[in-house]
Amino acid sequence: MARVYNFSAGPATLPVEVLEKAQADLLDWQGSGMSVMEMSHRGDAFVSIAEKATQDLRKLLNVPDNYSVLFLQGGAAGQFAGVPMNLFGDSDKADYVVTGNWGKKAVKEAKKYGDIAVAASSEEGGFTEIPGRDGWQLRDDAAYVHYTPNETIQGVEFPDVPEVGDVPLVADWSSAFLSKPIDVSKYGVIYAGAQKNAGPAGVTVVIVRNDLMGSAIKSTPMVLDYQQQADADSMLNTPPCFAWYMAGLTFEWILANGGLEGMAERNKRKADKLYGFIDSSDFYRNPVAPEARSRMNVPFLLADDDLNKAFLAQAEGAGLSTLKGHRSVGGMRASIYNAMPEAGVDALIDFMRGFEKDNG
Repeated sequence: MARVYNFSAGPATLPVEVLEKAQADLLDWQGSGMSVMEMSHRGDAFVSIAEKATQDLRKLLNVPDNYSVLFLQGGAAGQFAGVPMNLFGDSDKADYVVTGNWGKKAVKEAKKYGDIAVAASSEEGGFTEIPGRDGWQLRDDAAYVHYTPNETIQGVEFPDVPEVGDVPLVADWSSAFLSKPIDVSKYGVIYAGAQKNAGPAGVTVVIVRNDLMGSAIKSTPMVLDYQQQADADSMLNTPPCFAWYMAGLTFEWILANGGLEGMAERNKRKADKLYGFIDSSDFYRNPVAPEARSRMNVPFLLADDDLNKAFLAQAEGAGLSTLKGHRSVGGMRASIYNAMPEAGVDALIDFMRGFEKDNG
């Protein structure tokens, strides 16, 4: 069976080496006589898997000692509630910078728990740029400032980490997590669903500064309480064992392929190729301001929307899968995460060039 180039925004393509390793271990993990899916999460075998994954992630991100690394459930959407529940203490105020759909959803959920203000938004311009930092209206008494470094749907990415003073910075890194080095010390909380760059759907990574734990509001479910989960090594209840194991294999793959510096170099090269082709064409167009373009999610529009169905059908026939854009944006979207090989981007550009020749 020939594998396609899968441009899905998530669940997304995984490294072939990771899938092959999981396949080899599926019935019998390292002589245990059972699959990881069958192990007790309290047993020595799975505890060793969990500890190794945690150590490797700490190594990849150079996580400082005063931060805890948690492997939770509920996706990034679960953390839309988890963040305010854990960080609201003396203040129940938080400021949000909104640059796309996921930022909007985070605001909607957080408003259930406190006073949420939108400090800046690019919605009026169709979420095609990053609001200038000098226009952000931040409150000194906010418990935290939240932003989304990369918006999966609109294909908008912050070029750097915003400066917010002494207020803890919180980030939903989901769709750009592990795509480049991150200075964890600049954040109070980082959270990310794994299903983009870090593994399959089902496990959510939360990296939290220790001094921000221990004061969750009383209504916080125990599975969302950072302190309780940290005290239990993320095993307060049965964790997503297989997804955690797969994330660990993915961390090993990243380490073996140049670490986050290697991922950043590869990802920049892939994105530059694709944007370069789009910009050189009169048939395709990317709507995002060049300085705010995502390296992970590349939306593009055809000159004639009536050709969209033909484009998608022919792309599928050429082994280029899941290129349809989100319904709120339209057009196409190519998600080119860590595991997308450069050959996949080359194949997409070749197809786009041929489609333009036939239909332009």
